[in-house]
Amino acid sequence: MESGKRAEAGPSAGVSEDKQQREEREMSEKQLADEVCDDHEDDDDDDDKEDGAGALAGFVPGPLLSLKEQIEKDKDDDSLRRWKEKLLGCVEEELNGQMEPEVKFHSIGIISNDLEEVSYPLPLDLNREGLVLFTLKEGSRYQLKLTFSVLHNIVSGLTYSNTVWKAGLKVDQNKGMLGTFAPQREPYVHVLDEETTPSGVLARGIYSANLKFEDDDRRCHMELKYAFEIKKNS
Repeated sequence: MESGKRAEAGPSAGVSEDKQQREEREMSEKQLADEVCDDHEDDDDDDDKEDGAGALAGFVPGPLLSLKEQIEKDKDDDSLRRWKEKLLGCVEEELNGQMEPEVKFHSIGIISNDLEEVSYPLPLDLNREGLVLFTLKEGSRYQLKLTFSVLHNIVSGLTYSNTVWKAGLKVDQNKGMLGTFAPQREPYVHVLDEETTPSGVLARGIYSANLKFEDDDRRCHMELKYAFEIKKNS
């Protein structure tokens, strides 16, 4: 029995060597595969970071330069120089090298087909906080009118969002693009898109609203809370 066992041990030793070599090879292959997988996971992580880094794929924003630097940068290009002088010449001596643009809002007004145009200076009088800014009839068309100035640098992609609530429930939200604006001495006047007040018994009452302005870099230049009322069209 013992010799039989020894006889069986001979071939098994050879098998063990083959098995050990095979295991070593498989371990090497697995290690290589793991390294490749790790590389792909890193690539996926990079893709996720790139997807989350910006809203536009492949868009690489240039360095932020002050407007003074932008003007001096192209002094040798006559066409660009003339264009900049036409656009910014009136405020060039007032530029202070500040990088960040600033939008200063002066007033908000309401234009409607059923009342005269009214305007309120900004910031709103604290004594009016929580009070109705304007009253409209149901089914009337109206537009908000903003007066603002741009300081220090060009503000790019200025947008607005106007969210409206009634009795704590969000009932409407409008978004729009104002555009890109350069500094100038005279204030800009911009009228937002026309809206129509709802009609019916349930539409009447007092609404609260939040008007917000942001640029391409998600800088918030103004967030204005106000209230208005919708009355029966009689």
